[in-house]
Amino acid sequence: MLVLGIESSCDETGVALVEAQGSATPLLRAHALHSQIAMHQAYGGVVPELASRDHIRRVLPLAQTVFAEAGRQLADVDVVAYTRGPGLAGALLVGAGVACALGAALGKPVLGVHHLEGHLLSPFLSADPPEFPFVALLVSGGHTQLMRVDGVGHYEILGETIDDAAGEAFDKSAKLMGLPYPGGPWLAKLAEQGDAAAFKLPRPLLHSGDLDFSFAGLKTAVMTQAKKLGGELEARKADLAASTQAAIVEVLLKKSMAALEATGMKRLVVAGGVGANHDLRRQLDAACARRGVRVHYPELHLCTDNGAMIAMAAAMRLQAGMAAATPRYAFDVKPRWPLDSLQAA
Repeated sequence: MLVLGIESSCDETGVALVEAQGSATPLLRAHALHSQIAMHQAYGGVVPELASRDHIRRVLPLAQTVFAEAGRQLADVDVVAYTRGPGLAGALLVGAGVACALGAALGKPVLGVHHLEGHLLSPFLSADPPEFPFVALLVSGGHTQLMRVDGVGHYEILGETIDDAAGEAFDKSAKLMGLPYPGGPWLAKLAEQGDAAAFKLPRPLLHSGDLDFSFAGLKTAVMTQAKKLGGELEARKADLAASTQAAIVEVLLKKSMAALEATGMKRLVVAGGVGANHDLRRQLDAACARRGVRVHYPELHLCTDNGAMIAMAAAMRLQAGMAAATPRYAFDVKPRWPLDSLQAA
């Protein structure tokens, strides 16, 4: 079964081919990705209309690249998968429309995929794929969740953010420091030069006794500290970046360890864009090693949004009998779509 995956939920256009045989873990045959970062930098954030228009321009050329790299033809595709949600409505409609048009032209079934399920299952694309069950730390730009994952489609939320996500805390704090868009990676890079103990910043809900997160207060504390520094901010920016990153990482680390302890599991999966953060990976690796826990990540180039994770999620759902790809080509999108609402549906 050859699955073509299309991702267009926000500001990256991704196309990929994943092949599944029997019950074995599906294999990535080829993928291509275009990031819109350069286009949105002038505005300091994603402009939805521009994002949608750019997806239209990019998706078919990327598909041609993927087929050429894999040595396959469009006629070889058995299923066309696309991101149905969550995401920007206009951007989602581009991927959904293209996928359903291709499916109709080929007479092949299509399948709408949950964007976060794609992230959640993306470590199965790595050279060291996990095994079920596991605890998952899902840390993307707009989502921070801890989940118990017993299998494809069997998800239980253990804790989630009640306001800003970790990725938003990185990006918004970076903007307060005057760093370029997207701020998170710039803040992490600058933090390498700073003193993480330079500023005492809050660790919201660290001792709450539950597994929920909150990062809005941290962002406010960074803003307050930046104002206090005034003209000294430029000289102390690396220290403030390091202190901010340390606060976010400590919360993610300790909540993840608490989730493992609460569930008794010995396997942790980390997925989403923030999962590429080197300091987070280093501390999670060390903490998990001390506890005899295996930790799995997507490959670094597959941490951000991409078509490979969409094709993989579709293939794994079909293998597990948790979804049925149909030759019906009417479609809708779900800009808001809770992951735990999937279950075995």
